[in-house]
Amino acid sequence: MSSAASVDRVHVRAPGKINVFLGVGGRHDDGYHALATVFQAVSLYEDVIARAAGDFSVTVRGADGIGGDADAVPLDDRNLAMRAAKLLAAAADYHGGVALEIRKSVPVAGGMGGGSADAAAALVACDALWGTGFSPARLHELAARLGADVPFALHGGTAVGTGRGDQLNPALARGRFDWVLVTSDEGLSTPVVYEQLDLLREEEGALADDPPLSLDVPIPVLQALRSGDAVQLAASLHNDLQAAAVHRRPDLEETIRRGIRAGALHGIVSGSGPTVALLCGDPESAQAVQTSLQQAGREALHVHGPVPGARILV
Repeated sequence: MSSAASVDRVHVRAPGKINVFLGVGGRHDDGYHALATVFQAVSLYEDVIARAAGDFSVTVRGADGIGGDADAVPLDDRNLAMRAAKLLAAAADYHGGVALEIRKSVPVAGGMGGGSADAAAALVACDALWGTGFSPARLHELAARLGADVPFALHGGTAVGTGRGDQLNPALARGRFDWVLVTSDEGLSTPVVYEQLDLLREEEGALADDPPLSLDVPIPVLQALRSGDAVQLAASLHNDLQAAAVHRRPDLEETIRRGIRAGALHGIVSGSGPTVALLCGDPESAQAVQTSLQQAGREALHVHGPVPGARILV
């Protein structure tokens, strides 16, 4: 490929996600857990602006009114967007660099895949900036090497994830689902939550010594999505990590109860937490729940899904 960039600036937007269902198998010898999950991309976005440069760098700007601390986002090779850019450069034999500017709106360490959205956006942005011309399948392959949630951030919509969550199959989801997200200033570490889950299961004897290598998403979850029925979906919300997240942050359980009292159909910890996702029946009830929680001093955001994955903005 040419060593010259075809443009000097590319702006890509990628969505955060919630897990409307998350089943977690036992930890295997490689340290990973088998997963069966349903992702839904929601209208809370990360923006990544890629500019031509001779070396690799990243800067981060946090949006006001979101949970987590944008200042805590690493600016070196621990940053998933930086790793994505370098991975693409190596795969394309590209010898230049890129200056990445990340504008965060997804809560940091909030269980909504903000870092994964950054990585997906960086792959799309650098592909366009450098004129790499990689196919969607090739970008998906690179995304899967960066983390289980990155491929979904590329595609968006609603999808079933298996394996480590990176083996995706689109799920038919009719209509619009309205959610109120309750964020937190204090993030939760995903590895710590998984470790807590393993400890709880050891104490309770919840899994056999030889856990299954694969799991399935229950049929009622898929039927609810297909029907576009928020009431039906609310009855199917489930997250195996929720007990571990609540063990670390007992206040999350009270947040869910408060949201339901305010009119939400049901609530769930998003991924490894600490963001709480409250499913509402329609935009009006979501607005009422958001207002009630804000009046109680909580940081609440009204979003909807499903929305598309990483896209170049003109």
